[in-house]
Amino acid sequence: MGGSSGLLDWRGRPVNTKKHGGVRASIFIHALVLLSNAANIANILNLVSYLRGTMHMDVAKASTMASNFFAALQMFSIPAAFLADSYIKRFYTVLIFAPIEILGYILLAVQAHVPSLHPPPCNPNSQTSTCEQVSGSNLSLLLLGLYLIPIGDGAARACLPALGGEQFDISDPVEQRQEASFFNWYTFAVSTGGFVGLMFIVWVENSRGWDLGFAVCALCVLLGMLIWIAGFPFYRNQLPSGSPITRMLQVFVVAIRKRKVQLPVNPSELKQINQDDANALEVLQRTEGFQCLDKAAVDTGKTSAWSLCSVTQVEETKIVLRMVPIFLSAILGYIPVPLILNFTVQQGNTMDTKLGGIHIPPATLFVIPTVFQMVILILYDRFIVPFLRRITGYVGGVTHLQRIGIGFLSATVATGVAALMETKRKRVAEENGLMDSTTGIPMSVFWLTVQFFLLGVVDVTSFVGLLEFFYSEASMGMKSIGSSIFYCILGVSAWLGSLLIQVANRVTRHGDGTGGWLDGTNLNKGKLDRFYGLLAVLELVSLFIYMFFARRYVYRNDQKVVTDEATKPQSEGGVDVI
Repeated sequence: MGGSSGLLDWRGRPVNTKKHGGVRASIFIHALVLLSNAANIANILNLVSYLRGTMHMDVAKASTMASNFFAALQMFSIPAAFLADSYIKRFYTVLIFAPIEILGYILLAVQAHVPSLHPPPCNPNSQTSTCEQVSGSNLSLLLLGLYLIPIGDGAARACLPALGGEQFDISDPVEQRQEASFFNWYTFAVSTGGFVGLMFIVWVENSRGWDLGFAVCALCVLLGMLIWIAGFPFYRNQLPSGSPITRMLQVFVVAIRKRKVQLPVNPSELKQINQDDANALEVLQRTEGFQCLDKAAVDTGKTSAWSLCSVTQVEETKIVLRMVPIFLSAILGYIPVPLILNFTVQQGNTMDTKLGGIHIPPATLFVIPTVFQMVILILYDRFIVPFLRRITGYVGGVTHLQRIGIGFLSATVATGVAALMETKRKRVAEENGLMDSTTGIPMSVFWLTVQFFLLGVVDVTSFVGLLEFFYSEASMGMKSIGSSIFYCILGVSAWLGSLLIQVANRVTRHGDGTGGWLDGTNLNKGKLDRFYGLLAVLELVSLFIYMFFARRYVYRNDQKVVTDEATKPQSEGGVDVI
C-alpha cells in the first residue's frame, strides 16, 4: 500500500522519491480539496434557500432536491473510481471530469442572472400575488446545472484521496507517518473549505446575488484545478490495472463452476502470478476464509480468464467481502450524524443567537461544528497522535477501526445530549409562554455547543478513519474504489436518514393525519426530543453491531510504526487486531 515501487512520474518513468511525491505533492492536492469544498459545502447547506426563494419551490420539493443533490455528490464518486482504477490514471480522470463541475456552476449562474430562465419575483406573504414555481425547460436547466456538479466533483472525491495516498511509501518510516497525517490534513482541507464557503460564498449568494455566488463557485473550482495541475510534475502515478469488477465477477463465476472440485492439500498448487506480470500491481498471498472462492484458482486444464483465476485475484475478492460488514454497520452509524446537524441548526434558529452585542445569522451556525473540526484535527494530528503512537506503537496512534468506533461512540453521546437540550429548550419555551412562537426563546444558542463539539469529534475520528480504512485495506488495483466506498456510505446514510424522518412521521401521526413527531414548522409543538431519543437508540444499536464486526476483522496490513530495521514486506497472514 502506498509504496513507490511500480509508480511512474508524469513522463512514464519510474519515480525518483527525492523529486516526486511526499508532502510537497500533497499540498497541491489539498488546495483542490479546499477550494472545491468551499463551493460544494456552501451550496449543500444553502441550496434550499435558492430553491425556495428564487425558484419558488415548496418546502418538501426544495428539501428533497437538496437531499438528492447531497447524495449525488457522494454516489457519483463510484463510476469515476471505476474508470480511474480500470482504464485511465487518477490524474487524468480528475482532469477530464472536473471541468464538468465548473460547467454546472456556470449554467446555474447564467440561469440565476437571466430573468427569463427563472420564475419572476413574488412576495409569498402577499395574498394578492401568486408565486410561480420553476417548471418546464427552466426546471430542466436547473436540474442539468445541479447534476453536472456531482459528475465532476465525484471524480475528485474518488481519486484525490487515492492519489494523495500514492505520494507516500509506507515502507519508509518518515513517509509512513506522513501518509497517516495526509488523511488528517485532507479532512482539515475539507473543513477549511467548508469554513470559507460558509463565511464568504454563502454571504455572496445571500447578499450580492445567486448569479455572482455561483460564478464565485466556478472560479473557486477553476483556481483549485489550476493549482492542482501545477503539481503534475511532482506526482507519483499508479497505472490502471483493468476492471476490478470484471476480476471479481470472474472469481464468482469460476468458483460456482468449480464448486464440486476438491481443493489441493498444498496451497502452492493453486494458480499463482509472478511479480513481473505486466498487469500485477501486487501479489497477494492466500489467506484463510472463503475457501469456496479458492476453488476458482484450481487448475483443471482450462486456462481462460473465465475458467481459471489467480490466487491474487481471489484474494482481491476476499478483501472486498471482508469489508462489507464494516461498510453496512458504518452506514447505520452515520445515519444520525447529518440529521443531528440539520436539526441542531433548526433548534438554534429558535433560540437567542446573540454573542454579546453581535447577532449571529442562523446559517452561520454551521460554522460552529466546522471550527470545532478544524481545531480538533490540528490538536489530534500534532499532539494526540504522537502521544498515542509512543504508547501503542500504531502509526496513527490507534487502529483505523478503533478510531471509527470512537467516532460512533461520540455520535451516540451527541444524540443523547441533543435529546436533553431539546427537552430543556421546550421547557424554557413553555415557561415563557412561547410555544406558538418560532423564535425568541430566551435560551442561548451556545447551549448547543456540546453536541456541535461531539459532532466535530465524529468527523475527526469516523470520517478520517473510514476514509483511511477503505483506502488502506483495498488492493492496489482498487484504491479509488476504496475511497469512493466511504463517500457511498455518506450518500446512502443521507437517503436512509430522509426515509427515517418520513417513517417516523407516518407511524406517529394520528388518525386525522396530524400530530407526527416532525410535522409542521414549529419545533415547539413537535416531538424532536423523542426523535432524538430514537436516533440515540439507533446509534447505540449500530455501535454494538459495528463493534461485533470490528473485533472479528482481520487487517491485511500491519499498522505498527515501521522502523529503519523493519522495512521488509509484511508476512503472509493478516493482522488480527481492532
